[in-house]
Amino acid sequence: MKKRKDQCGRRGEKIFSNICVMPSLIGVLIFFLIPFGIVIYYSVINNPIMHDFVGIENYKRLIETVAFKKAATNTATFSLISVPLAVILSLWLAVLLERDIPGKSFVRTLFLSPLMVPTASVVLVWQVLFHTNGTLNQIIEIFGGNSVDWMKSAHGQTIIIVMFLWKNMGYNMILFMSALAAIPRDIIEVAKLEGASGWYQFVHIKLRYLSPTILFVLILSLINSFKIFREVYLLTGDYPYDKMYMLQHFMNNTFNSLDYQKLSAAAVLFSLIMIVIIAILLAIENHFGKDVE
Repeated sequence: MKKRKDQCGRRGEKIFSNICVMPSLIGVLIFFLIPFGIVIYYSVINNPIMHDFVGIENYKRLIETVAFKKAATNTATFSLISVPLAVILSLWLAVLLERDIPGKSFVRTLFLSPLMVPTASVVLVWQVLFHTNGTLNQIIEIFGGNSVDWMKSAHGQTIIIVMFLWKNMGYNMILFMSALAAIPRDIIEVAKLEGASGWYQFVHIKLRYLSPTILFVLILSLINSFKIFREVYLLTGDYPYDKMYMLQHFMNNTFNSLDYQKLSAAAVLFSLIMIVIIAILLAIENHFGKDVE
């Protein structure tokens, strides 16, 4: 009798948990899975009217597009430079602020302040600094130099990288500081008693425990690097200087031209690349972080 009651209780809990999860599952299905399925469908047909299956023809046409090549190259370059810098510099700051140094609270506040500033305000600051008649050019002219149109020069992407780091390093730093605080102190103390140097402790102990956080920050920074379109768009519009033309510019302009097949193919290809990159990162973290457990 008691066993039957226990079974009924477990069954009731299972039904209740399924009911609680159901709204989220329905939301994911309606707003993510079904739209993504429609995007995949559009990527393999010739147009929304005829609906003729063309296979990978849209993908071939996409890869041959000059604008897509330029956007993909610029986005890849930007991510390859900005994402590692965001992880390394924020980790360095977290390790630095872990020590007892003067002005630690001020430095933390300084790097966290960009999180509270709206994107439009950030862009306004950058426009004031790097406009043709902006602050930086005025300083250059004071010292006898010539003004530069920064947003329409080869330096444009460097400026965007600096903006990306300024906006994201504070949040990444807090994540690393939290992870550093969670490392067991007794392990560090034993390493010190054994005569381990600070570098040895960092490489062989702290990095091991930080591997899940490094993975999370890496993925988060990678995702944020693909959102830089907002800042670039507000700075330069739909068609910026060549080095600042990103994948989101291409997708936005393709959408405006109603070329849904090319847009869908770009979205699917982009998703596949992201899945592969994240899978590789997860495999690396699993390899190097499994001994921590």
